[in-house]
Amino acid sequence: MNKSDLVAQIAAKSGLTKVDSTKALDALLETVQEALVKEDKVQLVGFGTFEVRHRKAREGRNPRNPEEKIHIPASKAPVFKAGKTLKEAVNK
Repeated sequence: MNKSDLVAQIAAKSGLTKVDSTKALDALLETVQEALVKEDKVQLVGFGTFEVRHRKAREGRNPRNPEEKIHIPASKAPVFKAGKTLKEAVNK
């Protein structure tokens, strides 16, 4: 499912127009992104949690030359952890 399919489903289920559904979806995604940039956790009970995890700097191997070691810098990664209700719905 891509964004336009998702917008169409939201419009059908909510009774909103596709334009309003697009605005609502864009607002949700923008708000989640802004929260993650601030390193806030976004928790939607029953659905899941979006958060930022920190990855430490580490040594790695160059995939083109496995003998060569490379430095992988520290970074932040956005992650999603599914909630209990979502897990149960998927596993039915």
